Amino acid sequence: MKLLVGTRSPGKSREIRELFAGLPFELSFPRDRLLEPLPEEADLERSMSYTENAVSKARYYVTRGGLPAVADDSGIEVDALGGAPGPRSARWSFTGSDDDNNTLLLEQMAGVPEERRSARYRCVVAFVQTPGSRPEIVEATCDGFILSEPRGTGGFGYDPLFYSPELEMTFGEAAPAAKHRVSHRGRAFRALIEVLLRRST
Repeated sequence: MKLLVGTRSPGKSREIRELFAGLPFELSFPRDRLLEPLPEEADLERSMSYTENAVSKARYYVTRGGLPAVADDSGIEVDALGGAPGPRSARWSFTGSDDDNNTLLLEQMAGVPEERRSARYRCVVAFVQTPGSRPEIVEATCDGFILSEPRGTGGFGYDPLFYSPELEMTFGEAAPAAKHRVSHRGRAFRALIEVLLRRST
């Protein structure tokens, strides 16, 4: 099955390729299809709903790319911040860079005691077969808490600050295979893969 993955994020692209490795899917990404970034792509993630953002991206890319499309929207939800930054995670700081986002999170969490630093990553994935078809939606979360300083240089986004009790380390310290086993994105895409494999049999 050919799939167009609707993301331009190098970190997401790498992880999604790893999650589909060895499976009967042929992945392509916007760059592979020579789909240059257009100004309207800035409006694909305007909602405060992960599901609406994921469906918006999947519908955009299935229409533009001419292949069944899959797209995700994900974010980190910090309980002490009322669930922020949530769907705004990638663009939370003024610049939207990982370093600036992490710096802002540490500033916002300054003085918050360990017992109140709980957080979770959330990922919603949408698959759209054709421009007019009903989307398939899967969702997954991964619980942890926010450290007071970064640890590790792996992953991307908030991974160096997100401590996973299941792994007993941050996502920034974890090997990719270990992170995929417990992460929100790993769990969500495994669920989607099961849906797609059932559809193809």
